[in-house]
Amino acid sequence: MLLPVVAVVSGLLVLVWSADRFVDGAASAARHFNVPALLIGIVIIGFGTSAPEMVVSALASSQGNPGIALGNAYGSNITNIGLILGITAVLAPIAVDSQVLRRTLPLLTIVTLLSAVLMLDDNISRIDAIILLVLFAVLMALTIIQGMKDQKRPVHDAWADDVSEATAHPMPLKTAIIWVVVGLILLIASSRLLVWGAVTIAQSLGVSDLIIGLTIIAVGTSLPELASSIIAARKGEHDMAVGNILGSNLFNTLAVVGIAGAIHPMAVGHEVLTRDMLVMVGLTLSLFVFGFGFKRRQGCINRWEGAILVAVYLMYTAWLVRTAFA
Repeated sequence: MLLPVVAVVSGLLVLVWSADRFVDGAASAARHFNVPALLIGIVIIGFGTSAPEMVVSALASSQGNPGIALGNAYGSNITNIGLILGITAVLAPIAVDSQVLRRTLPLLTIVTLLSAVLMLDDNISRIDAIILLVLFAVLMALTIIQGMKDQKRPVHDAWADDVSEATAHPMPLKTAIIWVVVGLILLIASSRLLVWGAVTIAQSLGVSDLIIGLTIIAVGTSLPELASSIIAARKGEHDMAVGNILGSNLFNTLAVVGIAGAIHPMAVGHEVLTRDMLVMVGLTLSLFVFGFGFKRRQGCINRWEGAILVAVYLMYTAWLVRTAFA
């Protein structure tokens, strides 16, 4: 049992570190090629912060452990809003005024509800996975097109300003490319180690792969979002803090689940729909109440609302633990 635990801990540490190096390298390389800050924030940083979930879920699915793949994706979404955004808001209330975020939140809500509809038959087929991936590709294409239009016709956006400031001093291009390659290699290697350790622990404890994916792996692969959101919020880059979460959840729901389902169609326990999906939808909708600015009111997630998000996450985790050992 000791070796699998060491594998999970070391795998998570290397996974988080390599994802950070990958993001830094990719963002710096993009700045050298004059990629707009908004595209760096949505596409590159979005891909980078979701890279751990993507690689872990793809490997888990290819090795016949779809529970880890699905639990990792949905568990990360729940962790991102409940734990990470909640903790960030408790540390520093988050003001939200970016027009991009005002478009992204409704979009994330629609995508989350679509995922719930696709799971009504307790199955994610290859057709379902293809639908998610096609939608993801369309959204990325539209995002890139819009970003290029904004570059030609500049529109003030707080998130783009935050990303531009954060990447104002890129590393040398050669160094950036090296970190992209090294980060990607270590991402794959650490993901293999993590999946092996998690599966072994699940088998030893007699719990499902899904529970391990929803808890240990979900929290571990969400650590990049935790670090980047807290740092961004403490610097006053509020839109970047929320943008990291919304972008990551959009990637997880469409790309991570889509890739895993395309590799290995998944039979999904009904509890995923009635428990995990219900919590994920509820947390996503709560952002409309907490963070969306209605009637020209400044959108803001205050400390009390952050505490509520954290409390919901803790209650959900307790529910999972009780279910696992019932």
